[in-house]
Amino acid sequence: MVARIGTDEAGKGDFFGYLTVGGVYADDKTADLLASHGVKDSKRLSDRQVFILEEFVKKTCAYEVVKISPEKYNQLYAKLGNLNTLLGWAHARVIENLLNKVDCSLVVSDQFGDKNFLEERLMEKGRKVKLVQKTHAESDIAVAAASILARAEFLRTLEGLSNYSGFRLPKGATNVVDTARKISKKHGREFLSKVAKTHFKTMEEV
Repeated sequence: MVARIGTDEAGKGDFFGYLTVGGVYADDKTADLLASHGVKDSKRLSDRQVFILEEFVKKTCAYEVVKISPEKYNQLYAKLGNLNTLLGWAHARVIENLLNKVDCSLVVSDQFGDKNFLEERLMEKGRKVKLVQKTHAESDIAVAAASILARAEFLRTLEGLSNYSGFRLPKGATNVVDTARKISKKHGREFLSKVAKTHFKTMEEV
């Protein structure tokens, strides 16, 4: 396997919680270790498995995680007006940070829109690598490992926001309206921007 950096995100489709992006560098040796340890797309793992594997990935590979709080997310979305632009910036940040740690010429990323969203946001080091963007990129072991880091950070920060709001914040974008209304009633509508992505159509229902 050609050594590569893999990147993936979590929280994109969740009304509550952070947007998180993980990046992992894997070469022949670490790729074999990841595969033999059961690393795969985080969507195929339980939350408990995600946290266990997160620890292993972090001990085995060079990695980077970028997290964007709901409050910061809402500010950036209002400024940029496009989720894919925001994702491009976050993935690029992860790639550039990892390239400061490792020497790597290939990056594999989950494709979340037109390739330009990411390509145009890469800086000096990122523009020198070969960038491969594809759907279902989690079949690549480096991307799968990155998906685990992103998911674990999303789950961890969601727990923190649940404690902050005083309500158990559900994952996903369905069955969230009732909780959002309770939060709004207790803390005021403005408080929702601190725990939720307010551009979701869900806000109209709330």
